[in-house]
Amino acid sequence: MTANQPTSYPQEHKWLYRFIALAVAVNFSGLFVTIMEPDAGIYATVSKNMVLRNNYLELIFQNKDWLDKPHFPFWITAFFFKIFGINTLAYKLPGILFVMMGAWYTYRFALLHYNKTIALWAAFILLTTEHILISNNDVRAEPYLTGFIIAAIYYFSKSISKKIGWNLFAACFFTGCAVMTKGPFSLFVIGTAVAGHLIINRNWKEIFHWKWLIAGVLTALFIAPELYSLWYQFDNHPEKLVHGKNGVSGINFFLWDGQFSRFADTGMLKEKRDHIFYLHTLLWAFLPWSLIMFTAVIQKIKNGRKKNELPQQEWFTLGGSLLTILLFSLTRFQLPYYTNIIFPLLAIITAAYINKIRETTSGVFRIIQNVLTIIILVAVVLLQVFYTPSVWSIFSIIILGILFWVLVLLPGRLQWNKTLTAFCRAAIATLLLNFYLNQFFYPDLLKYQSSTESAFYINKNYPGKTGVYVGLYSPAYEFYVNGTALHGEINPLTTSSPQISGLWYLTEEEFQQLKTSGTKYEVVKEFSHFNVTQLNLKFINKKTRSKELKRRYLVRML
Repeated sequence: MTANQPTSYPQEHKWLYRFIALAVAVNFSGLFVTIMEPDAGIYATVSKNMVLRNNYLELIFQNKDWLDKPHFPFWITAFFFKIFGINTLAYKLPGILFVMMGAWYTYRFALLHYNKTIALWAAFILLTTEHILISNNDVRAEPYLTGFIIAAIYYFSKSISKKIGWNLFAACFFTGCAVMTKGPFSLFVIGTAVAGHLIINRNWKEIFHWKWLIAGVLTALFIAPELYSLWYQFDNHPEKLVHGKNGVSGINFFLWDGQFSRFADTGMLKEKRDHIFYLHTLLWAFLPWSLIMFTAVIQKIKNGRKKNELPQQEWFTLGGSLLTILLFSLTRFQLPYYTNIIFPLLAIITAAYINKIRETTSGVFRIIQNVLTIIILVAVVLLQVFYTPSVWSIFSIIILGILFWVLVLLPGRLQWNKTLTAFCRAAIATLLLNFYLNQFFYPDLLKYQSSTESAFYINKNYPGKTGVYVGLYSPAYEFYVNGTALHGEINPLTTSSPQISGLWYLTEEEFQQLKTSGTKYEVVKEFSHFNVTQLNLKFINKKTRSKELKRRYLVRML
């Protein structure tokens, strides 16, 4: 089943191990950066509520039943909260660890079907793609899914043409975990990877093998905890008001309405549709490898048309990635981080192609990667000049200097051809950029996320006090407030209100409403606010930033 004869490049392997270690370190560099709103704040708050309520069957957000995502990421995060406390590190750590697991299984898969050189390149590519690095700071469900899907595909690939055993069991376990992380769409990615490989290789005997029935039963058993939890919270309580309706089935939402209804533009979730969204998303999300990746995918498709190539290649990677992109392009899944789940497959395809062209003259790719390196470095310089973060540390500057030193000295140290060196240089530049973002840019940027700044102020100056929010959708505020977080109303506000003793986090509009309500109050602190997930050039430029800022208030009722 191997596509290439084993090759050995011990010096290259040595450097790739070093680069992978460097990439791992940078992926962890955002571990202590404040959680961004809204999505990561929601995940963190729901997991926090699990621990505080000691209730791991029900998902609660803003004191209401929450039906949107499956339970598994919340269970894992709650487990880490129990061990490390409810904090930023405990929230982000499990997601990053699952990405590391994804890198390990990317390596294992490539080692099984190709060779060690391709396996190391695949792991390195995965850990240096731009959106993997971003997602390991802004952790949601995708880091978990990235690990589970490639693990499931790896074990399914090992179970082919073998008796029912450990590999099939492990594949179904990871498949079940993937489904409990993002829903049944996870089955499509795994299923198309396996089915695509078998169909292209015309392995009809294996396609119609009865062991797939066993796999279906095992996967169903592994997702039973999710189905029971949904039944317990929703189907067992038809009187609950969910998404503005009574009698909502959590199981039906999980299996159908939450995902598949987006094809037909029905159900409770509706989003805009852009059929080429994922193609142009991959252009930046898979940087600095995106152009070589597209070339590699095209070449693999061309090879698939040559009959003599079929027995020599694996097709899990192409089937799982290409068909997933095609299907997602027909749906209303229109968020960049959804692409992360196929990054391990694309990394393997890209690594195999790089290995194939390593001895050829690839001047175009060399030029492209060198240009990308320059653009990335210029981006860092421009951010420093125009934004000028005030948050920094000597340690971070030293690490940034080491990364730049590696980048500059790389050509003289590596005894590879110039194309491979250009690929590595672009990857190191990407690591440098993201380390700068995690250690300098984001910590300063998040000072303008007033919800979390308000929570930190309450915890420091009014420990244990209730934090009250009114109309704001501020999940990170609810997560970071150590005391109780309540939803209040400005008008009417009476002295008997249970929120009266709390500290109120208000927008400018709500503050003006409070002024006219006749309630006595004291402004504890004013904050400058900006929606940090919607950056624009006027905000980035320190000279025009003040015009983009809004005012938020922390108020104490008298």
